[in-house]
Amino acid sequence: MTNTIGRRKFLGAAAIAPIALRAGNAIGAAPADDTDASKQPRLFTGLCAYSFREDLKSGKMTMEDFIRKGVDLRTDGVDMTGYWWKSMDPSYVTGLRHLAFKNGMMFSGAACGSSMVQADSAKREQILDEIKKWTDATAILGAPHLRIFAGKAPAGVTVAQALDWCVETMKPACDYAATKGVTLGVENHDGITQTADVCLELMRRVDSPCGGINLDITNFVADSDEDQYRQIEACIPYATHTHIRDRFGDSHHLIDFDRVWQMFAKGGYKGFMSVEYEGDEDPETGVPKLLDRVREMNRKYSSV
Repeated sequence: MTNTIGRRKFLGAAAIAPIALRAGNAIGAAPADDTDASKQPRLFTGLCAYSFREDLKSGKMTMEDFIRKGVDLRTDGVDMTGYWWKSMDPSYVTGLRHLAFKNGMMFSGAACGSSMVQADSAKREQILDEIKKWTDATAILGAPHLRIFAGKAPAGVTVAQALDWCVETMKPACDYAATKGVTLGVENHDGITQTADVCLELMRRVDSPCGGINLDITNFVADSDEDQYRQIEACIPYATHTHIRDRFGDSHHLIDFDRVWQMFAKGGYKGFMSVEYEGDEDPETGVPKLLDRVREMNRKYSSV
């Protein structure tokens, strides 16, 4: 989703020493597997339910319809944003799973709206419980990944303090997710995780094989487009899922897809390049166009 915070305002709230970022070499990045196969990128085309948010909000489209839409659009997998699930009742969730199976559709993941930056300790416990419940639902769905949020620091709270609260919640959440075969990906979304240094510090401190970054290539707060690319590349070692749009949230400049895909290929990324459409065009026509571009890039840079 689109940026809503300015860089100076964000950095003015920060009270942590930034982690040094070097193109292609992020300090604190996840250790690379040294097998030959691990170095080969495997890129798949994905589609996020948020792309059809207006129809889902209005009830014109159901999550079942969205799965069928993914089939019609020939995407490899769909991201089942939880905002529009009818419930987390196992009978409903297994129904979605069965429908996807019958149509040969993979789930790239699920998503919930739980945000971990909470000043009240009881609220942090509540958010941890919510993430656990969504982890259970994700496992029942048969999806490997759950997107979560850090959130915004309240007025007067430093990024350092907010980061402490995130670690306090995300670390046990990842421990729990590991027992369910689910990976948690925190999105670099509106709030404290809109810079790569904070994302990488969170990953360093959570230090879990079942924790990563749901990497939206448009969401970083940056000084320039060049800084956007630098931050994207720095976070690729921790990327567990992506969100793809064609313009940066800050500058609204067109993104050089070839450059971005080369970064993911160089990093040996394996997973979904998932369209989360927010363009001005009607999604009925805009989504297929963006999916075609993603599909073209995947063919060009993936090993499969």
